[in-house]
Amino acid sequence: MAVSKAQQSPAIIDLNRFRVTCSNCNLSELCLPRGIDKDNLSKLANTVRQSGIYEAGHFLFRAGDPFKSLVAIRTGAIKLYVVDDNGEEQILGFYFPGELLGLDAIETDTHTCNAVALETSSFCAFPYSKLDELCKTIPELRTQMFKFMSRELSLENRLLLTLGKRNADEKLATFLITLSERFKRMGYSATEFHLAMSRQDIGNYLGLTIETVSRVLSRFNKEGLVRIDRKQVKLLDVDTLKRLSVTYCEETKKNPST
Repeated sequence: MAVSKAQQSPAIIDLNRFRVTCSNCNLSELCLPRGIDKDNLSKLANTVRQSGIYEAGHFLFRAGDPFKSLVAIRTGAIKLYVVDDNGEEQILGFYFPGELLGLDAIETDTHTCNAVALETSSFCAFPYSKLDELCKTIPELRTQMFKFMSRELSLENRLLLTLGKRNADEKLATFLITLSERFKRMGYSATEFHLAMSRQDIGNYLGLTIETVSRVLSRFNKEGLVRIDRKQVKLLDVDTLKRLSVTYCEETKKNPST
């Protein structure tokens, strides 16, 4: 029986001939190697398994898969989501180069969510058993692991604030400012970037309908806050977007004089 196009495995390009090590990776200051000296960096690099290049729709892991490795995004964008009892998808977050996936599985040794590529992507896999051993001898690596865990908690807290009793303007402004901050940390433009996710995905993540997302973004565009051309976004009035954002609203409540 012929295999349909949808059932075929995504094309994978072998990266072995383009091998990038932790020492010469341009994401080393964002990823696990940050702050590790040259000798210990070699030890870490020897544990890394680099992926090929995967097309959109490829799963890095699925809920229920056994936990083997932490995954660092090298290129592209990844969507993390769960499926509820009604079969509905709930998006937990979007991940970009230098960010780490798989922390959800450390406690149970099983992944609790799905990670799928939103666009052409590649990643590095760090076998957790080897990382655990290295952490015992490389304090800087243990510190970096804690920082990643702390960042995950911060992102979850930001999401809880965003999904609380907030209007659509506040949610979209928070989403755009958060992306801006993350792209800036990666060394990219903080004011002009590509949205790998669909309007529907954004709405799912923020608890809004796709119609509301489109309407608010169109209004932001008309009001001169942003310029939107399909998936390309340019932030034109960052100050106003920040004032609309959830984080700013929370800080203003705590410090009314700001």
